[in-house]
Amino acid sequence: MIDLKLLRQDPDVVRASQVARGDDPGLVDQVLDADARRRAALTDFETLRAEQKSLGKQVASAQGEEKQALLAKAKTLAEQVKALQADADAADALAAELARRIGNVVEDGVPAGGEDDYVVLRHEGTPRDFAAEYGADFAVRDHLELGEGLAAIDTERGAKVSGARFYYLTGIGARLELALLNAAVDRALAAGFTPVITPTLVKPEIMAGTGFLGAHADEIYRLEADDLYLVGTSEVALAGYHSGEILDLSGGPLRYAGWSACYRREAGSYGKDTRGIIRVHQFHKVEAFSYTTVEDAADEHRRILGWEEEMLALAGLPYRVIDTAAGDLGSSAARKFDCEAWLPSQQRYLELTSTSNCTTFQARRLGVRERTADGEVRPVATLNGTLATTRWIVAILENHQQADGSVRVPEGLRPYLGGLEVLEPTTPSGGGSR
Repeated sequence: MIDLKLLRQDPDVVRASQVARGDDPGLVDQVLDADARRRAALTDFETLRAEQKSLGKQVASAQGEEKQALLAKAKTLAEQVKALQADADAADALAAELARRIGNVVEDGVPAGGEDDYVVLRHEGTPRDFAAEYGADFAVRDHLELGEGLAAIDTERGAKVSGARFYYLTGIGARLELALLNAAVDRALAAGFTPVITPTLVKPEIMAGTGFLGAHADEIYRLEADDLYLVGTSEVALAGYHSGEILDLSGGPLRYAGWSACYRREAGSYGKDTRGIIRVHQFHKVEAFSYTTVEDAADEHRRILGWEEEMLALAGLPYRVIDTAAGDLGSSAARKFDCEAWLPSQQRYLELTSTSNCTTFQARRLGVRERTADGEVRPVATLNGTLATTRWIVAILENHQQADGSVRVPEGLRPYLGGLEVLEPTTPSGGGSR
C-alpha cells in the first residue's frame, strides 16, 4: 500500500507514477476525497462526543422537565455520534480499498511505458558464434532437443501425467537443477543470507499483502476448499515471515534465501513458449529476500543485482541487464532490474533473474516495521531477487552445447556435479550422462 502521507502531501508524484505505469491517475483524487470525508466525519464526531460528555454532566444534576429535555437531546446526540462514526468508518474503508488499487510509486528514472519499453543498461559476455566454430551448416539445437538427447527432460510424460506445461527432469536434468539451486544457496550464505525452505501454501491476507492479488490474480492457483493460495515465488512466504512484527535492523538488513517449489497458472500465455520448459506451471527457485531501512533500499537493490550477476557468471552465460518499464513492474515494485540470458535457438534474450525494490509497499500491507534509533516505529523496505531457477537449464544447455549434442558443464557448476565436465548424449533408457 502506498504511503497516504505522501499521497496527501504530494499527490502529483503519485499521479505521475500512475501515468508512467499506464494506470488511472484519477484514483489519487478518489482516495483523497474519501480520506477528506473520513477526516471531516471524525472532526464532527469528536465535536459531538465532547458535547455529549458535557451534556451527560448536565443530566446528572438536572431535575424534572429539564432533565427529560436533556435526556432527549442526549439521545439525539448519541444517534448523530453513531452516524458520524459509521460515516468515518465507511470513508476509511473506501479510501483503503481505493489505495490498494494504486501501485507503488515508481523511482525516479524508471522508464515509462509497458513491456517493450525497457532500457538496456549493459551487456555482459559474448554470445557464441556457432557458425564460426562448427561451420555454416551447423544447426543450433534448442534446449528440449538437447535435454531429450541427454535423457534430462521429459515433457511427453509430464503432459501425460499432469497436462500441458508440465515436465519431468530426469537423471542429469535433476542433478543439474539441484546443482544450480545448491550453488545459489552457497552464494546466498556467502552474502549473509539465512537459507529458508518456505511453505508453498499461504493465506489470502499474505498473498494480498505482497500485492499479487491485483491485476494478475488470475496467474495464481487457489485452493477454494482450504482458502489457501499456491505461491508463484517464495517471496510471498518470506514477505509474510515477519508480518505484524517490529524488526531490529540496527545490525543491517535481514536477509533470507527461500528455496521452494513455485506454481503459476500462466493464464493469458496461450501459444507462448509452449515447447520445452521455458514457461511452465511448476518449477523450483532460490529467491533472495531482504528487509532493510528505507534509506538503504536502493543500495540493497544494487547488491542483490550483483549477487544475481555472480550466479550468471558462475553458469557462464552471456546476458544483458534491463531497467524494466513502469507498466511492467507489477504493483508492488518501485523499480525492477532483469537479467536476460542469450537464447541461441531463438536468437533472443530470455529473462532468468529479476530483482525488485518494493520500498515500504508490502511492509505497510503486512505490518512489518522497525524501531529507529530515536524510537520511531515505521515501515521497513522489502526487496527480492532470483538467485537460480529451473529456467536456467534452458540457457545452460543451449549456450554450452557442442556439435555432437553433448553439453559442456560450466566450470562454476562442476563442483556441484561431482567434477563432471561434459554431459554426454544417451538414450532415454541409458540412465543419464557419465
